Amino acid sequence: MWTLGQSYRWRLVSRTVYPERLPGDDKLPGIDVFICTVDPDKEPTVDVMNTVLSAMALDYPPEKLHVYLSDDGGYTITLQGMREAWRFARWWLPFCRRYGVKTRCPKAFFGGSDENLHQDLGSPEFFEERKNIKEKYENFKEEIIRAKEDSNLYGAAKSSTSRDHPSVVEVIEDHSEDSFQENQVKMPLLVYVAREKRPSHPHHFKAGALNVLLRVSALLSNSPYILVLDCDMYCNDPTSARQAMCFHFDPNFSSSLGWIQFPQRFHNISQNDIYDSEIRYIFSMAWNGFDGLRGPILSGSNFYMKREALCSGSTPEGINLEEVKSTFGPCNEFIKSLQGHKHNLMINDRNSMEVAKVLASCAYEDETKWGEKACFMYHSLVEDVFTGFTLHCKGWRSVYLNPRRPQFLGTGITSLNDRLVQGTRWAAGCAEICFSRFSPLIYGPQQRMALLQTMGYAEVAFIPLLYSTSVWCFATIPQLCLLNGIPLYPEVSSPYFSVFLFIFLSALFKHLYEVLTDGRPIRTWRNEQRIWMIQSVTCQLYGTLDGVMKQLGLREASFMPTNKVTDGEQMTRYEKGVIDFQASTMFVAPLATIAIVNVASLVGGIIRMVIVGDWRRMLGQVLLACYILVMNYAIIEGMVIRKDKGRIPLNVTLLSVAFSVIFLSFGSIILIMSEMAF
Repeated sequence: MWTLGQSYRWRLVSRTVYPERLPGDDKLPGIDVFICTVDPDKEPTVDVMNTVLSAMALDYPPEKLHVYLSDDGGYTITLQGMREAWRFARWWLPFCRRYGVKTRCPKAFFGGSDENLHQDLGSPEFFEERKNIKEKYENFKEEIIRAKEDSNLYGAAKSSTSRDHPSVVEVIEDHSEDSFQENQVKMPLLVYVAREKRPSHPHHFKAGALNVLLRVSALLSNSPYILVLDCDMYCNDPTSARQAMCFHFDPNFSSSLGWIQFPQRFHNISQNDIYDSEIRYIFSMAWNGFDGLRGPILSGSNFYMKREALCSGSTPEGINLEEVKSTFGPCNEFIKSLQGHKHNLMINDRNSMEVAKVLASCAYEDETKWGEKACFMYHSLVEDVFTGFTLHCKGWRSVYLNPRRPQFLGTGITSLNDRLVQGTRWAAGCAEICFSRFSPLIYGPQQRMALLQTMGYAEVAFIPLLYSTSVWCFATIPQLCLLNGIPLYPEVSSPYFSVFLFIFLSALFKHLYEVLTDGRPIRTWRNEQRIWMIQSVTCQLYGTLDGVMKQLGLREASFMPTNKVTDGEQMTRYEKGVIDFQASTMFVAPLATIAIVNVASLVGGIIRMVIVGDWRRMLGQVLLACYILVMNYAIIEGMVIRKDKGRIPLNVTLLSVAFSVIFLSFGSIILIMSEMAF
């Protein structure tokens, strides 16, 4: 892992852009914005609509901006929310443009941030209009909440219907009479898409939803560039589109540039981020290093993608039309769009809407190569990493832009259970890549990918497997041997002990140095060390096993969306820096078991050192157990000291004690038998 991780540390790149040097608005290309949502119970509709509104309010020519929302569950509340968002946008967009509002997410703007009140400070007109817009925003929220209470999913609000429903494509518009005439406001195109889902057809999770948006948008707008956002990741700076276009207009980049990646930042991260929800290492260092190769890995959200990169080489002259249709399907209108054809769409054109519904049907991809050789790839649960990997293999490059002001802000994870559920999904997706023919160390060289870039992708793919196995071994085997008086490391007096100690301490101090140079406190180092160990023995292990079983055909892929609903008590504990152990037993039991094993081994080892006097031989294992317990003191506290709801439940503690006794007993028997045999 250390060797692979050095690949992107040689040349860290930071970039700056100058949007004021762009050509006039008439020369800017069109942009299609893709936003995906699944479940309004886990992704509140009001928050999703705030993301939609912030995308509609981007500082970009409205006639060249088109916003598409994929509702993977086909919920009527989401469609109703889109209609309400359109009505409110007719007031919100002119207000933002008139006063140059920077924070164009209504929820964030009216949330009391200090920067939201500086616009035209002292202007009575601004404050009066702000008051009126806030009233309309409150009405907008109330309409959605009322619709949520009354909504049914096509007649039955059941989760089963979300997996079995027809396709719906609707261009959102408002024909109601209003004193604020629509022709006074230039509005972006807003489209609701619910792709067809049937239990008999695989739907390929987020990658499948994005591919449907890719087809539908090709028919309706066919913009050359695509912005992909998670449903909670609102636009915090309206200039992100213009900043991205700086690279697409740069002749040194434009021909081979596939996408511009912005970092993922979160508005609810506490100063003591105990779960490393901001993923600091990736967005503050790793992606800068990858940018020194041929660009950062595709990261799921906050990227401007060139449509040509996803459909590259699709219709050059000389390729048989039947071959193109075997890849992209039989729709002639979509085939024309691959050649850059612009459709003269009329909003009320029923024929166009029927074609769009066909493109959103689950059977359209049958006997095609969607997700296999074109567009967003289906092979892995981490469709972003796999799609970016294949695009880099094809010769496309990417850039990483990390401006001082966050361009996008999302909702960070504030509970241990959600963190580990998300980590399991990521680990399973990486394992699917690792154990397939697309393994970076095999597929990368075959596609003539550069060695350092191949090594970087290999580290990402192999992290779950190597970390889970190595941390489990270091957390149990030396401790078991310590309890039985078996030394694994050289004596203190041996020069080789200094080598082991130097490697161990240098790894810790290197991490500490990176944290401090990033401007973070020491507690960030401790939190990252702890969550690394927690994830290694839980979600990365389970994800690796899940990925292996999927490759063997023993298990079907499953996708659980990250919960975006904030629980009050959980949020309070998170802000106080207290770990919430209200998580699945499969996550908490291994943590408690390892803590108990280390406590028992440390106590037994110290007693042995005092009685037998072999501290020179066992000191290395004692120090390792001490390090694990100090870093994970919160687990012991959760078992023994805490009395709040977030403590480790008594039944889980007792179960972990039983596991520990079994492990130590059988492990000791095996060690004794091994000594007798030799």
